[in-house]
Amino acid sequence: MSTPFPFTAVVGQEDLRLALLLNAVSPAVGGVLVRGEKGTAKSTAVRALSALLPEVAVVPGCRFSCDPAAPDPSCPDGPHEAGNGGMRPSRMVELPVGASEDRLVGALDIERALAEGVKAFEPGLLADAHRGILYVDEVNLLHDHLVDLLLDAAAMGASYVEREGVSVRHASKFLLVGTMNPEEGELRPQLLDRFGLTVEVAASREPDQRVEVVRRRLAYDDDPAGFAARWADEESAVRQRIVAARELLPSVRLGDGALRQIAATCAAFEVDGMRADIVMARTATALAAWAGRTDVLAEDVRQAALLALPHRRRRNPFDAPGLDEDKLDETLEEFSGEGDEDPDPDGPGGGGGQPPSGPQDDGPQADGDSGAQPDAGDGGEPQASGAGSGEQSAARASEPFRTKVLSVPGLGDGAAGRRSRARTEHGRTTGARRPRGALTKLHLAATVQAAAPHQRARGRTGRGLVVRRDDLRQATREGREGNLVLFVVDASGSMAARQRMSAVKGAVLSLLLDAYQRRDKVGLVTFRGSAAEVALPPTSSVDAAAARLETLPTGGRTPLAAGLLRAHEVLRVERLRDPARRALVVVVTDGRATGGPEPVALAGRAARLFAADGVASVVVDCESGPVRLGLAGQLAGELEGTAVTLDELRADSIAGLVKDVQRRAA
Repeated sequence: MSTPFPFTAVVGQEDLRLALLLNAVSPAVGGVLVRGEKGTAKSTAVRALSALLPEVAVVPGCRFSCDPAAPDPSCPDGPHEAGNGGMRPSRMVELPVGASEDRLVGALDIERALAEGVKAFEPGLLADAHRGILYVDEVNLLHDHLVDLLLDAAAMGASYVEREGVSVRHASKFLLVGTMNPEEGELRPQLLDRFGLTVEVAASREPDQRVEVVRRRLAYDDDPAGFAARWADEESAVRQRIVAARELLPSVRLGDGALRQIAATCAAFEVDGMRADIVMARTATALAAWAGRTDVLAEDVRQAALLALPHRRRRNPFDAPGLDEDKLDETLEEFSGEGDEDPDPDGPGGGGGQPPSGPQDDGPQADGDSGAQPDAGDGGEPQASGAGSGEQSAARASEPFRTKVLSVPGLGDGAAGRRSRARTEHGRTTGARRPRGALTKLHLAATVQAAAPHQRARGRTGRGLVVRRDDLRQATREGREGNLVLFVVDASGSMAARQRMSAVKGAVLSLLLDAYQRRDKVGLVTFRGSAAEVALPPTSSVDAAAARLETLPTGGRTPLAAGLLRAHEVLRVERLRDPARRALVVVVTDGRATGGPEPVALAGRAARLFAADGVASVVVDCESGPVRLGLAGQLAGELEGTAVTLDELRADSIAGLVKDVQRRAA
């Protein structure tokens, strides 16, 4: 077994280490979501935590880690008699993003269940993680059906396997830890709320600290065992401090004053539900125990808010996580001094380099790397951009609205999502076939029908059905897939009127929100002046697309053909990377092609490339004013797609659009 990097040797990342340690002290806190850029020791710190956790008592021979003091009465390996058990190290189980459903929840031998009535069950990762850590690297890339299973297990503390009337249940209580790079997309709100705490991590910009990171990593790679031995004393000190904090935890007093501060803070930041209040209370109590105190102080409440609330205050997918610390301090000050005396604040400091108090630096700001937003409203005075002649600064997007789904015609085989029809592992059953490889979804009726004619030849004498592997039939199912929604946005001078571009951005933002909810990949191609550019290559990060859109300047000629050709090239490359994912191209323009010889004819030839490839497309017609040329409609005809005005994009005006797309593509 490889030697893990020592937890105490991680340089910096105080918030990350503190959040993990608080969960080690009190698993009821509910886990940690670690957000940050690549190469910031997210996975290293999480994997190192398991070595610090105390051993757990288990029933000998039980594959489901039952507690000998209170064994699970429904354990598939049970029943167990309460009594003494053995000890084993705490486990950290990793869930790969590409894992199958059977690997997560366990596999039931359907053939033996039908033929012999035996519940032959092979435990999955949820069983392995019981009373330990379940770690998901790149949790935001986890497939939706696995997310659903995680949510069920986290909510009920148990895992259920149901297959054609045969069911198995076992306890599954685990500490959920996930890491993610926000550039690859966000989490579903339901799963986001299941993480007790969240931390943002970023690489240090201090040269000395970066030097120390490299020095320690090189030393570990050269001699992992020797490097770990040099940090053994620090690791032991933190391990002992975790044990002491766990023993102290039941004695920590959460007074009425601290409770009122917690409730007032959650109300002030308008978080949904009551889980935030409960998590803050548990976190503040764990902070006091970690500091060696039996009373919760205002500083504990403040630190708990910084860890428990940022991911819960987002009102829509494009809101950046984070808290207004001035507002937090004002709320805590307003409700301070109500019911609690201030005990001696001088508790133990952070052992092993782990500070028990709040973050020591400002960290990444809530607005990310999108830059300052222009402060000009619709109809306001354009700001100087400093770019070329005729270029205007970015207009603010109008308020997004709800749209109805734009789907790709036909039946696909892409990644599971919520947009277009597809053959999937989950959905309504449409037929049966012989299994190719391991059987995952049994079609019971087809299996019985295949086995029935052979019962006399197989010597059947009793009531049971004699089933052989050749009789098994796999259910074929139809569900929904996610698509690549490629936006091709006209940013030329003809679109530059502030009111008009604001409405255009609002429409694209609305479609981006729809793409987020339907688990699509998105890309953004813009064209203006004399060329087109890929503002955002295809990605799962809808937030990144929204940020690029917000800062999009306008001005210059309309190289429509260049925009279409660039989009066609993006699709060609993406088909090589992900051939199963189908594309939907959304062209946002007034159709007025300018610049170069015969710009309209050239744009028409570029559009016909999409039609020849069978790419589904929609043209959002942005033309306004009393005189309309209808060029966007002509472009939609060349694309063999559908033209729709900005007003028709709204949910109450777009009812016939999907049928029109399908009719034209048929």
